[in-house]
Amino acid sequence: MATIELKMPKMGESISEATIINWLFQVGDTIDAEETILEVATDKVDSEVPSPCSGVIKQILFQPNDVVAVGTVMALIEADGDIKIKNQESISKKHNSKGVNSLTKGGMSTGQREKSSDQQSAIIKHKSDPDAFLSPLVVSIAQKEGLTIEEVQRIVGTGTEGRIRKSDVMNYVSNRKYALPSRPQAPVAQAPKSTYNAPPIKFVEGHDTVIEMDRMRKMIADHMVYSKHTSPHVTAYIEVDVTNLVNWRNENKIKFQEKYNERLTFTPIFVEAVAKSIEEFPGINASIDGNKIIQYKDINVGMATALPSGNLIVPVVKNANTKDLLGIAKDVNHLANSSRNNCLKPEEIQGSTFTISNVGTFGSLMGTPIINQPEVAILAIGIIKKRAEVMTTEKGDELAIRSMMYLSLSFDHRAVDGYLGGSFLRKVGDYLEQFDAQRAI
Repeated sequence: MATIELKMPKMGESISEATIINWLFQVGDTIDAEETILEVATDKVDSEVPSPCSGVIKQILFQPNDVVAVGTVMALIEADGDIKIKNQESISKKHNSKGVNSLTKGGMSTGQREKSSDQQSAIIKHKSDPDAFLSPLVVSIAQKEGLTIEEVQRIVGTGTEGRIRKSDVMNYVSNRKYALPSRPQAPVAQAPKSTYNAPPIKFVEGHDTVIEMDRMRKMIADHMVYSKHTSPHVTAYIEVDVTNLVNWRNENKIKFQEKYNERLTFTPIFVEAVAKSIEEFPGINASIDGNKIIQYKDINVGMATALPSGNLIVPVVKNANTKDLLGIAKDVNHLANSSRNNCLKPEEIQGSTFTISNVGTFGSLMGTPIINQPEVAILAIGIIKKRAEVMTTEKGDELAIRSMMYLSLSFDHRAVDGYLGGSFLRKVGDYLEQFDAQRAI
């Protein structure tokens, strides 16, 4: 019988590792080909990993909560008879799960790599501490920030068993004292270390409720803190009159569903407005990489979506500028349903270049959204409310009942100045205000 390696599958171009949630089978259990053997989680999506063959589980190499790099062997399966392996690399009867990358003093260079079965280990050990390890993500951040081994070893990990997480490194980087440039300069006085202590949180056991953050909430918290530490946020606001748009949607939503079997909400119209506006102001569709601004050709609009659990996820309408309203509506409805049913695919939450957040869904008048890194801007859409407005007509100023809405754009002032941010925001508003009330569905 052949011994088959079960490896962590690739779940997207930007995904380098995943966390094991749960093994559905144990050593000695018999499993069929394509049967789900374990559940794993990436940044925000849980996925099921199928068995590559039928057989008996011989060895499990990682446990729940372990972070495993893509391509790393997680288990060995003793296969039944002749097999054909799909989406797996070559069969190997030998496996060494202890291959490591060395870290050198003065920086985070990877050093010599020990390989087994053409795989790269998920664990990187310190020379001075053979039991400690860092995830590839932590190492990548440390390399980019120029951290030394000594600095990384001093960081207090808040993860499982003291593991150093991304947020631990980012918090350290944001608070550390940076070294002086190599060229001679006048001495720079160091700011005195803050003596402020966070106020203690007092609660009564048995009276107050203590809720442990779940995995997704921790990731959201890390992402939000990282964004505020990374981008200097500026928020601009405008008010728009969407009366024509509201009337058109009310008149056509039933016809639209009967004709196309798709719901017509306001969200596809907002996505369309954003995509068309980005075409005129492409500088808002970008990311920052060091001292470079990466301007994307594709316009992929993320939709911040609340889950039944209260957590947040951002599915993405890909190439929104190339689709008509029907095509966008199909994508929006599919992504919204998949979010509610917790069945989004990894590729459906990757690749966004701009994000919208409809805070009006919860009755909010307006919002100050936090940028979805590594993007440079995010648009918040407030509730649509009817109120009396002064309208200028041929007869003079008159009062009229209009449907009004606030738009707020948070942007990264490193890449987006007031002119670009304000012009883009005004363009979105103009598109919504000037919506063709005679538009055919």
